[in-house]
Amino acid sequence: MKGFVSFFNKELRELVRTGRLLLLVILGVIFGVMNPAVAKLTPWLMEQMADTLEGTGLMVTSYTVTAADSWTQFFKNSPMGLMIVLILFSGAFTNEYAKGTLVPLLTKGLSRGSMAAAKTAMLLGAWSGFYWLTFGITYAYTAYFWDNSVVSHLAFAAFGYWLMGVFLLCVTVFVSSFATSSGQVLVVTGCVYGMMVLLGLWGKFARYLPTFLTDSASLLSGVTQPSDVFPALVVTAALSLALLLLSIPLTAKRKL
Repeated sequence: MKGFVSFFNKELRELVRTGRLLLLVILGVIFGVMNPAVAKLTPWLMEQMADTLEGTGLMVTSYTVTAADSWTQFFKNSPMGLMIVLILFSGAFTNEYAKGTLVPLLTKGLSRGSMAAAKTAMLLGAWSGFYWLTFGITYAYTAYFWDNSVVSHLAFAAFGYWLMGVFLLCVTVFVSSFATSSGQVLVVTGCVYGMMVLLGLWGKFARYLPTFLTDSASLLSGVTQPSDVFPALVVTAALSLALLLLSIPLTAKRKL
């Protein structure tokens, strides 16, 4: 535990020193405010575009904005937020291996397991903090302007997308145990996501894949029930844990 605390404090100081913590907070606030703001401005934007659209033969009718529009924006922007986090932390392991900055710490008796656990906790903490900050701000502003109760299974849909992000970060940790650069980590992680998307084209596989958790629109509209998504939740959690457990021996054997 002492080794974990030492490494985690190091990671936290690095997060602050490099400005990544401040960047995540700023982006979380921007995304959180932007989601309801875009929904609120939608009727005005449609009104401004009315003449142009009518010139192409399209008729613009009045549109009533609800909380559903704000949450649609939230889940549309969530992939961008997840991508930012993956890019920011893709080199969390490989950069240290390349620079040799872990050697002095490990020679003092700190274990590689503590190092890997601390870095993993930092990655998951950064994603969780960013995601739930954005969610909280979106929720507050949406509740102020509209009624959040008009959407179904909001908390469940939000949790599902968060878990999807956890899975991809676990992929990042696993790939980092043998990759030599942040570019390789991003490429392999992207390939894993792409493979999940392709497998999801077969209906019998789709409901068991992590990517099924991103179908928030069906949950919010009530078309899909939480029980329909539960298999994907279990598989995603199991895969995430398996990836972390597999990364431990690989990290331990890696040459520094």
